Amino acid sequence: MLTRQERIRNALWGLFIGDALAMPAHWYYNLENIKKDFNGGVRGYEDPPHPHPESFMVGMDYFPNTHTKRPFDITGRHSRFYNTNYSEMKINLASHETEHGNTVPELNERYHYHHGLKAGENTLGAHLVRVLMRSVVQNEGYNDTQFINNFIDYMTTDQSHDPYTEIYIRRFFEHYTNGADPLNAAELQSKTWSIGSHGGLIRPLVLSLLYDDPVQALGIAIEHQNLTHRSQNVASSLSVLLPLLHELTTDAPALDTFYSAASKLHLPAVEGEALFALYRQHKGPGNIPKEMMFRLHTAFQQEAFDLKTFMAEHQESDVVRTILANACYTEHGVPLLLYLAVQHDLKFKEALLANVNAGGDNVHRGMIMGLLLGASATTIDDDLKKGLRDYEMLNQEIEAFVQSNMINLF
Repeated sequence: MLTRQERIRNALWGLFIGDALAMPAHWYYNLENIKKDFNGGVRGYEDPPHPHPESFMVGMDYFPNTHTKRPFDITGRHSRFYNTNYSEMKINLASHETEHGNTVPELNERYHYHHGLKAGENTLGAHLVRVLMRSVVQNEGYNDTQFINNFIDYMTTDQSHDPYTEIYIRRFFEHYTNGADPLNAAELQSKTWSIGSHGGLIRPLVLSLLYDDPVQALGIAIEHQNLTHRSQNVASSLSVLLPLLHELTTDAPALDTFYSAASKLHLPAVEGEALFALYRQHKGPGNIPKEMMFRLHTAFQQEAFDLKTFMAEHQESDVVRTILANACYTEHGVPLLLYLAVQHDLKFKEALLANVNAGGDNVHRGMIMGLLLGASATTIDDDLKKGLRDYEMLNQEIEAFVQSNMINLF
């Protein structure tokens, strides 16, 4: 039997491994493209390929107030990929039919979202987890003001991370540079649909590991979530995933705990393939009226999610993308990641690779799955840990976080 401290340590390793494994195949919606570009599928740490056949990172918009004294440049050396009011985008967009319907450049200019990273490196989302962990250690506890200051400082001064900057970060800095209190600068899901995405779950789940009482942990996690993601879908998902993670760190029977967590969910009313068809029909989700988008992502089936029955009735090939979209939305992604974990018998590497090869937002799903699978694992392969490019620094940061005096182990 492992101690809670040991399970927390494994969970954190799982997060960084899940992220780095998924990085090269991030945002591949078409599963055939993964097979084509990775010789049948991803089997371990890989470099991100160029070109990324489905990339629509080029041309993503960011329009901060550039006349403020507050720092606004979050694109840095990657500004050429973005449509901003302070830099010139030198890559032309052309209309192409894609899985998501968005406009993309010509094939040779479809840069990978994590262009420049190497096998075993972590994405910006994982680096922001490290910002949180370092903030907790440095301040001998969690402080929301200190974290948000660290977040702003990291995003406006560190140029070492990959080019992909999620929309929640861009909207945060637009509000912040227009004078919003940094503790209240997050975008609303009702205004920007993809604020209800997996990225809003990761840091709150990590933060929850500091607290022995799951009720207190959930309250603080949702407070932290709202610093960057003002989303009811994210908060609802936290209310399911956080108790699951807590139970796994206290040595609860893992499989039963996953089934129980799934039963608290309801599957989305609009299935994955139908959702993608609507996106293509409107030539990209950005052309769907906001009210319609909000309804599409907040409508659910009446009956609770019976994961055991669902597994008996569906093949994995029918679930991924077809029933449950492999996109970034929590209403699809949370049941999908629970399904993939249990479908692969909670086997750490096997389940994480199944997530990688399910494509879409596999990076953020992978970090969440890594936390859950790591917490339920007895051991994690040293080769997977040491295959991470920042292994030495990660080892120090994880250890310092685990040893934080806020973790109540008694």
